Amino acid sequence: ITFSFPSLPFSGPLEDMFGYTVQQFENSEGKWVLIGSPLSGQPAKRTGDVYKCPVGKGDNTCVKLELPKNTTIPNLREVKENMTMGTTLVTNPNGGFLACGPQYGYMCGKQQYISGVCVNVSPSFEILNSMAPGMQECAKELDVVLVLDGSNSIYPWESIIDFLLRFIRKIEIGPKLSQVGIVSYGETVSHRVNLSQFANTEDLLKFVRDLPQQTGSKTMTFLGIDTARKEAFMPERGARPGAKKVMVIVTDGESHDSHNLEKVIRDCHNDNIERFGIAVLGDYNRQNKSAEEVQKFIKEIELISSEPLRDHFFNVSDEVALLTIVDALGSKIIALEATTSNSTSSFEMEMSQTGFSAHTSKEGVLLGAVGAYDWNGTVVMHTAGGTIIPPKNQFYNPEIEAGYERLAGYIGYDVQSASTPNGVLYITGAPRYNHTGRVVIYRLNETNHVVVSQILKGEQIGSYFGSVLQTVDVDGDSYTDILLVGAPMYMGSERDEQGQVYVYKAGQFKHEFTLKPVNQSCCTAHTASCTNKNEPCGARFGTAIAAVKDLNLDGFNDVAIGAPFENDHRGAVYIYHGDKDSLKEKFRIPAGGDGGDMKFFGQSIHGVMDLNEDGITDVTIGGLGGVSLFWTRDVAELHANMTFDPVKINLQQAQCEHAGRKSVCVKTKVCFIYSIKSDKEDSSATTVIHYNLTLDALRAKARASFINSTDKNDRRITKPLTIRIREIKCEEQIFMMSARLDFRDPLMVSLEFGLADKDQGPVLDEIRCVNCLGTLMTHSTMCAPVLTHAVLFVLQNCSTELECASFTCSIPEAKISQVNITFRVWKPTFIKVVFALYGYGTVIKCLQVFTYISTLIVCIYIYIYIYIYIYVYVYMCVCVCSAQVKIQVSKETLGGIPIWVIIISILIGLLILALVIFALWKVIFPELDCTVFKITKFITRFITNFI
Repeated sequence: ITFSFPSLPFSGPLEDMFGYTVQQFENSEGKWVLIGSPLSGQPAKRTGDVYKCPVGKGDNTCVKLELPKNTTIPNLREVKENMTMGTTLVTNPNGGFLACGPQYGYMCGKQQYISGVCVNVSPSFEILNSMAPGMQECAKELDVVLVLDGSNSIYPWESIIDFLLRFIRKIEIGPKLSQVGIVSYGETVSHRVNLSQFANTEDLLKFVRDLPQQTGSKTMTFLGIDTARKEAFMPERGARPGAKKVMVIVTDGESHDSHNLEKVIRDCHNDNIERFGIAVLGDYNRQNKSAEEVQKFIKEIELISSEPLRDHFFNVSDEVALLTIVDALGSKIIALEATTSNSTSSFEMEMSQTGFSAHTSKEGVLLGAVGAYDWNGTVVMHTAGGTIIPPKNQFYNPEIEAGYERLAGYIGYDVQSASTPNGVLYITGAPRYNHTGRVVIYRLNETNHVVVSQILKGEQIGSYFGSVLQTVDVDGDSYTDILLVGAPMYMGSERDEQGQVYVYKAGQFKHEFTLKPVNQSCCTAHTASCTNKNEPCGARFGTAIAAVKDLNLDGFNDVAIGAPFENDHRGAVYIYHGDKDSLKEKFRIPAGGDGGDMKFFGQSIHGVMDLNEDGITDVTIGGLGGVSLFWTRDVAELHANMTFDPVKINLQQAQCEHAGRKSVCVKTKVCFIYSIKSDKEDSSATTVIHYNLTLDALRAKARASFINSTDKNDRRITKPLTIRIREIKCEEQIFMMSARLDFRDPLMVSLEFGLADKDQGPVLDEIRCVNCLGTLMTHSTMCAPVLTHAVLFVLQNCSTELECASFTCSIPEAKISQVNITFRVWKPTFIKVVFALYGYGTVIKCLQVFTYISTLIVCIYIYIYIYIYIYVYVYMCVCVCSAQVKIQVSKETLGGIPIWVIIISILIGLLILALVIFALWKVIFPELDCTVFKITKFITRFITNFI
C-alpha cells in the first residue's frame, strides 16, 4: 500500500492547536474535513472552534463554524472563555457530528465549575442541541449565620475581626445570592447582624470592622446556637424560605451549658442547618491546660459539627491562626453556595469536564468525564431514553481498593465499545490509576448499573496506559477482533517518551503482542553532534490510534498509529495492515518539512472515507498547524503466463535459420492480464508495464539467444507494453539454440515484469493468492473463518534414485485453517537434517463438504549439504477448498570434503606424532636408537605404500 504524499492542504495557526482533531465528513454539499482547533480565538477569549474544509472543490479555504457562539445551556451564567471547543470531535453514525468543549464552565456564586459541554451538529452544520450532563443546578439562595464566642477568654478580639473580614470576602452577598447574619454570645446572646441587613459584601465589611466583643465570664455555647436557630433564621430577620441554612460556630472553650448539647444539635439537624465548628485552643494553651481537658473541648465541638467531620470541623492553636483556615472553610461554604446538594467533602460532577473523550455507536454516545468525583472520573452515556451517570463507586470496589477515591485515576480519558456475540462491551481508560494506568471493560445491566467484566493493567509508572483506546473489526464480520491500548509516555532505555501500543485479542482480551516505534536518539551530555531542539525527546507512539478501512484492498481493515514527537517533534504515522483477526507488518509515513509550519504530525488520524472518488479509502492526518490528505493508491494485479512452441527441444531437427546459421528455434508466447482491486469500472484506462525475458540466467553463458533482441546481450530482451484493465495482452518472442552440446539440464527462461511507473498510479499487489499454475484465487470479503482443527499424519517414502519426486496426500474432510508440514532430508555418512515447514491460509465455510487436497512437490539434488535453505509457498485461498504446497530446496555450494582427503589428513597426523615420539625417545634412551629407527622406517614405508 502506498500513499501519494501531498502538500499541506489545510493550514492554521499552530498556537490555536489547529489540527488537534480531524474527522472526514460528507453531506449533500460534498465531502469535507472537519478540523478541531481548541484554542482558536482572541488571546483573551480563546474558546476554540471547529473548521469545515472542502475537499475536491479547488479551494483550500477553511470556514470556522462558530460553535461556541451558538452553544448555550439555559439558565446558567456561562463561562465560554477557554472552553476548548474542538478538543473532542467524532462523527455520528446517522449523519452529523459531535463536538465537545470539556473546559466549558458556569458560575455558581463566586465559584466557577467546569462541567464541559458537547453539541450535536446536523449534516448541514446546524447545531441541533447542546449537552452538559455534568452540569449541577446552582443553589438559588444561601443563608449563613456566624455564631461567635465573645466571652472574656477570647483574645485578642482583633484577630476575630480579621477572620470575619477575610471570610466574608469569600461569599458573594446580594439579592438571590447569599446573606450573612452574625450572632455573638457570652453569658447572654446578641443579634449583631440580621440576614437581610446588608445587600452587598462591601457594606457588611464596613460594619464588621467595628463589631464589638460580647464579653462575659461564661461561655453559653448552646444558648447561642439555639438562639440563632430559632431567631436568626426567622423571616423577620431576613431568612428566605427554601434557602440553604448554614451555621458557623467559633468558640475557644468548653461550654457551661453542655447539658443542652443533645437537644440543641438534634433541633438543628431537624431544621436542616449545616454546621461548621471551629475550636480555638488559644486560652487552653495560655493556661497550660491538660491534654484531657483539650480533648474534652475538641470532642464537644466535633459533636456540634455536621458529618463528615473532616469537612465540617476545624481546630486552630489560637485566635491569630484563624486566618489559616479561611480558604478551606470558604471553599466548603462555596461548595454549598454553588450546588443544590449538601456535599462539601468532594466534587461530584461539578468539575467533570464531560466530553473530554467521546465515542458514538448505535447504542448511544459515550462521554468521558475525567474530572468527576474528585478527578477519579466516570463515563456518561447519553441515549434516546436519557442520560446515565454511574455513581462514584461503580468503577472500583471500595472494599478491596481502599484509598482509590483520592488517586485521581481519570476514568473516561478515552472511551470505546466492542461488539461481541454476547452483546456490547464498554471500555474506558484510567491512565493515572495507581500511577501505572488501567483499562476497565464493563457492561450495563438491566438497571443501567456498571458491571466490570475485566481490568487490564499498565506496567510502567507514568506511561499513561489507557489514555488512548481503539477497537477494530479486522475481518468485517461486525464483531470486534482486537483492542489497542496506547501508552504514549512509556519510557525507553534513554528515559525518553518512546511510547508503545498493546494489542489484545477480543473475547478474553488476552495480550497478544506490543507495537513499538522506530527508536529515537536523544541528546545527552555526551552527544555533542545531536541536532534535536525540542523536549521531551521520544516519539510518543500511540498518541493517536485510528481504525481505518481497508487500505490495501485485501479484505481486512487496517490501523494507523501516530507518533507526533518523532524526529524532533516533526512526527510520523505507522500503518499496520489487518490479517485475519489480527495485525501484520507496518510501514511508516514520516512528516514532511522542517517542523516549522506544522508540528506533531500524527496527533490526529481519521480514515474511513473515499475523499477523491477513486474507490479507495483515503487517510487524513493532522498535526498542530495543519492537516494533510493522503490519497491511497490503487492496488493492481498483474498476472503472466508463458508458453513455448515446441515444448521440447530436439537439436537434430533444425527448423530455422538466422545470421547464416541453422538451428532449433523456440517461439515464446508471453501473456499478461491486468486488473485493479478497487471498484472502478473504467475499462478504457490503460497502464504501461515492462517485462524482461532472460535465457539461462543462472549460467555464465547462455545456450540460446533471442533473434530480435536489441540488448547488447542477446540472452535478454526488454520490452514495454501498454495494457487495459481486464485485457489479455500477448506478445511472441523467438530464441535460437546455440550449437553447444551442454544440454544435461533444461533451458531456463526467466520472466520479470512490473509496472513501468512506480511513483504514479496503482501499485502491484505483493500478497497475491496464486496457485502453482498461476491461477488467481479471488478473495471474498463475505467469507468468514471457521476456527476448528484437524490433524493428519502422513509419511511418504520417496525413492532415492530419483532426482525429483512428488506425491499427493489427501486430508480428511475438515475445515482447515493451517497446514503444518514436516520434511526430512537424509543422506548417510554425515548429514541428517529435519525441517518443520509451516504454511497457512484462510479457508471459509463452504456450501457443501469437500475433501482438501495438498500436493507436495519436492525437487532435490542431493550430494552433501553443509547449508540448506528451504523456501515454502503455501496457498490456501479463501473460498477454495483445495491447497497446493510447493517446497523448493536449494543448497549453498561451499564445497564438500572427499573421504580420501579426510583419511590422508589422519595418516599425516599419525606420521607427525610418530616423529615427535621418535625425537623424544632418542633424547631419553639413546641406546635404543637403532631399534626405534627400524620401527619408524617400517611405519613410513607402510603409509607410503597405502597412499
